Amino acid sequence: MDRKEDVSLAQDRDFKYMLQDTGHIYLGARFSYGELQGEEMVPFKLKTIFSHYILKEVDASSTLESHFYYMTEDTFSYQTYQELKVKIKVSLPEEKRSLAGKKRLVYKDKVFALKEFAGINLAKKKQMGLIVREISVSKLGLITFTV
Repeated sequence: MDRKEDVSLAQDRDFKYMLQDTGHIYLGARFSYGELQGEEMVPFKLKTIFSHYILKEVDASSTLESHFYYMTEDTFSYQTYQELKVKIKVSLPEEKRSLAGKKRLVYKDKVFALKEFAGINLAKKKQMGLIVREISVSKLGLITFTV
């Protein structure tokens, strides 16, 4: 492998993680649904929801990033994630000026509610240059979800 491929793989691994706190489960957006099914740290109920509801609409090789990026409000997976009280963390490019007046591009993180994010049309998402980084699943939403 050359250096460029190494950097690409390292960046990909940086966004494949699963964290939990008392109220949420955080999933890196580069995970595919197939990889999440094989992760031992992902709660069984969440895996069950993926297999019974989400994977009927989406291929197992799809990443969370691409699925949420192209998701619209009229899909069944949107309704499922709405019940789970999902939030999406994205990075948005922003132009900054230094004191000397030079322009540089920096990325700012922003968290969207699912309804707000799915309401943005695809052309606007591309124009904004947003990148989906993380999916946050509410544990309360997960507990109250009936499979």
